[in-house]
Amino acid sequence: MAAQLNTTGGKESKAGFLREVKGELKKVHWPSKRELVRYTTVVLVTSAFVSFFVWLLDSGLGFLLKFIVKQ
Repeated sequence: MAAQLNTTGGKESKAGFLREVKGELKKVHWPSKRELVRYTTVVLVTSAFVSFFVWLLDSGLGFLLKFIVKQ
């Protein structure tokens, strides 16, 4: 998007701003309920997988460090 020049001396009308916001919101693709549930499920499953992987890595490195320090 190209930047628009404000020629009103820095004072933009609040009503004009709200009209522009409303116009931009009409362009947004709002997901259906089915899409929203699917996307949320993907995010939760991915977060759980990454959390499990980080926990596993942390536990493994902690065990390895304890093993090295005891030697």
